Amino acid sequence: MTTDPNSSVQQARKELGARLRNLRKAAGLTGKELAAATGQHFTRISRIENGGQPPTELNIRAWCVTCGAEDELPDLLATAQSIESAYLEWSRQARAGRRRLGDLHSIATYQATTTFRIHEPLVMPGIFQTEAYIRQMLRFWYDFLDSPDDSDATVTMKAERTAVALTPAKRIVAVLGEQVLHTRRGSTAEHADQLRHLLALMRLPFVSVGIIPADTQRFAIATVGFWIFDQNAVALETPTAAIKVTRPQEIGRYVAMFERLRTEAIYGQEARHLITSVLANL
Repeated sequence: MTTDPNSSVQQARKELGARLRNLRKAAGLTGKELAAATGQHFTRISRIENGGQPPTELNIRAWCVTCGAEDELPDLLATAQSIESAYLEWSRQARAGRRRLGDLHSIATYQATTTFRIHEPLVMPGIFQTEAYIRQMLRFWYDFLDSPDDSDATVTMKAERTAVALTPAKRIVAVLGEQVLHTRRGSTAEHADQLRHLLALMRLPFVSVGIIPADTQRFAIATVGFWIFDQNAVALETPTAAIKVTRPQEIGRYVAMFERLRTEAIYGQEARHLITSVLANL
């Protein structure tokens, strides 16, 4: 997956346009005929099909009705929405501070989510992080993104968000790479506190943590972390963009990938033993 928001959006628009073109052709319509039936100029039809102009919701609805493809409407609307909202430039949003980056990681989204499925190969998931770990992470991002230091407000927001997620009404299912346990943020003592905090959270009945050992035979290929919020959306982060996936077919792919990753992880006493082994060697 490309991490350039602009090129990614353009490519996604072209793919959406190609799908709409196929619907038109399957209905036996020319571009001019579709334009006349939907009340548009035929050049607009061409621009949409070639990715030069994004279709509106009304465009897509009229297109599907005219082509007799109403069954395609929900997925096409979700795709169009995700194209325009998926890639949020961090460098622009960072001017408002770290606490406002990424709407999927807002308190409102956490309140609305029942089940969180989290895959992190390298970084401790945010809702498992201690305050010291959070501050170490923020220190890097403030410098890298040249954003204002709102660390105290961000730590407070993250604490509130974590309190929303870590309740018996929710379900947290996480799969971590073993490297998460070894990657140290801050001092050795702070790292030990983070691992002990993880062990404490693993005792909660609504929290499931699997760890994929570094030396296990691997089959699934997932090199970046991702969060699945119920069946509604997937969040990923790159160094320059927060990526939001809302297209149902894509969400399904992430769910399938997550289930494969779960089969490679160890759980329960075996997972806790791996963590305590790392602690013993600090």
